[in-house]
Formats: sequence, C-alpha cells, structure tokens
Amino acid sequence: MFQWLLLLSLSLLSLSVMVSIYRLIRGPSMADRVLALDAISYHIIGIVTVLTVMMDTQAYLEIVLLIGIIAFLGTIALSKFVDGGVVIEYNRDE
Repeated sequence: MFQWLLLLSLSLLSLSVMVSIYRLIRGPSMADRVLALDAISYHIIGIVTVLTVMMDTQAYLEIVLLIGIIAFLGTIALSKFVDGGVVIEYNRDE
C-alpha cells in the first residue's frame, strides 16, 4: 500500500513537471517563465525525495539540498534580470 502511494505521488509530481514545462515554454510573460522554472526545480526536489524514500537510502538527500540552493540562486538571478536586465552590475569609477 505504501509503495502504491509512493508511485502515485511520483507520477503526480512528474505530471506537474510536465505542466510546468508547458508554462515555461508558453508563458505569456517573463514572470510566468521564472515562476515555472522555480516550480520545476521544487518538483524535482519532491521527485528525488520520493525516490529516496522508495529506495530506503539517505544518499540522495545532499542532492535535494544542492538543488534547493541552486534553485534559490537561479530564482534570484532571473528575478534581478527581469527587473533590470542585468544580473551583475559593475559600478566602476573610471
């Protein structure tokens, strides 16, 4: 029964990744695309976590943390790019 629930949650998370990929491609605005990319990364975190429980191991938990950090940094960079068009600003007095 528990394995069946894990497979159900894995399939629903995979379906939500596909829906988010559709929103990433067809999003009407750049903000929708940023949110879709953010949602994809968190759905992937969920998929890896469910796979970790299914395999009864803790080996993939570091991957979850790494994906979370990269997703956060990517969200910040994309938001800054949407806001001003530049990710890193160089203000040098020359």
